[in-house]
Amino acid sequence: MAFVKKKATEWVVQEDRKQSRDYPDLLLSLQDDNATTRRWAARDLLSCPNAATELVARLMVEQDLSVREVILTTLTRLGDATAVAGLVNCLRSEDTALRNEAIEAMKQLPDEVAPIMHGLLTDADPDVRIFSVNVLESLRHPDVETWLIEVIASDLHVNVCATAVDLLSEVGTAAALAPLTQLKARFAAEPYMQFAADLALHRIQEA
Repeated sequence: MAFVKKKATEWVVQEDRKQSRDYPDLLLSLQDDNATTRRWAARDLLSCPNAATELVARLMVEQDLSVREVILTTLTRLGDATAVAGLVNCLRSEDTALRNEAIEAMKQLPDEVAPIMHGLLTDADPDVRIFSVNVLESLRHPDVETWLIEVIASDLHVNVCATAVDLLSEVGTAAALAPLTQLKARFAAEPYMQFAADLALHRIQEA
């Protein structure tokens, strides 16, 4: 009896998977009440180059973590301008988990994120600027240090600069020494900034 039940369950899942994979049907499935159906739809929309808009819209309201994970994976693999813009929009979300997931996804798109990074690092919202520095943490791009130096040279927000300094202590080279020294003078009254900058200077000089 248990064996029959298992086979029946497998058949139902397989039939659900074998429903039409046409673009309109996938969009309908992406809104289905069943999380498994939504998950399959999010995965199969990878074959639809224009699906990023709908995937981003679903991502903003999706509560099932497994579905969100697949949506983020598909958006990352699509990697077009709409997908990247959607991930950037997540940085403005009040949902901490969604923000962190978007940051991790953006780290996988160095070439796609690079053209908009300057704009992100100068965004009017300091939180977005901080999250953008977080993206740089694992972004494999040759301009990471340059972007960080620009932040500590021009940003007026202490927390944004502190986040950039923390990362410079890991990736900085001799090019960051003078900007770090200037930063210390600019935030002379901020004890943490003095500590973080000194640590970064020490690590770079010892490297």
